[in-house]
Amino acid sequence: MTTLNHKIVAPTPVQGTPDASGQLEDLLALMARLRADCPWDKKQTNHSLIPYAIEEAYELGEAVQSEDDEDIKGELGDVLLQVVFHCQMYAEQGRFDMSDVITTLQEKLVRRHPHVFEAETLKDDAAVKERWDEIKAEENQAREARGKPPRRLDAIKAGSALIQAQDVQKQASKLGFDWDGIRGAFDKLDEEIDELKAELTNKSKAEIKANISDIEKELGDCMFALVNVARKLNLDAETATLTCVHKFKSRFGYIEAQLAAVGKRLEDSDITEMDALWEAAKHHERL
Repeated sequence: MTTLNHKIVAPTPVQGTPDASGQLEDLLALMARLRADCPWDKKQTNHSLIPYAIEEAYELGEAVQSEDDEDIKGELGDVLLQVVFHCQMYAEQGRFDMSDVITTLQEKLVRRHPHVFEAETLKDDAAVKERWDEIKAEENQAREARGKPPRRLDAIKAGSALIQAQDVQKQASKLGFDWDGIRGAFDKLDEEIDELKAELTNKSKAEIKANISDIEKELGDCMFALVNVARKLNLDAETATLTCVHKFKSRFGYIEAQLAAVGKRLEDSDITEMDALWEAAKHHERL
């Protein structure tokens, strides 16, 4: 287990306009400068950056699929930025710094590869995966010894909100916490939608703004309940949503192309015209 054995000092901001040196220490100094002088960077917190870290991971996946080296380099850099940004803020808080993160990673990689760094021999990748899981279980026991007992749903891996929601529900179902059929899931969805409507009905913009935190929770409950319906239908909520996103982008592209064909831009159109073209796009899909 890693222990801090040095004084945590946030990197010193770089002065002037820095060169792109390719060195980690220069990148850390650049990040420190941004935290000191950029209004947007200064106002961020570790929690406010969470959506960006998730977004950048997805964009990296898309770039790798594209096989475009320039895009891949750019997206890898964006993922690295998230690591550097978080490390800067935690160093400012005196909790840990980049060297602690790197040390923790190095220790983990060595610990989880005894077949590489010790005498242990594993015959194939399946055996490596099995041993990896055993080591992770040992690490969880160590976490429990530090006063962090594991809970049954803690094993759910990180991912998009839809993926985690579905995995949580599957695990809860295995433990007996589930409806027998889909009717219960639909009833729960209806209940959550009614509660969301109650938060919004006959409310002024000022009232909605003042209560936005509760509204966000109710919206989350609706989405979680809808994922449960998908699970009951043996459908993957993430795939279903991505299919819808692709369909929306395709139809919107059709609208843009049809407007361009008559010399118009989206900004020159109105909702009535765009809605008619949307219906045309749906008809075009069925041909």
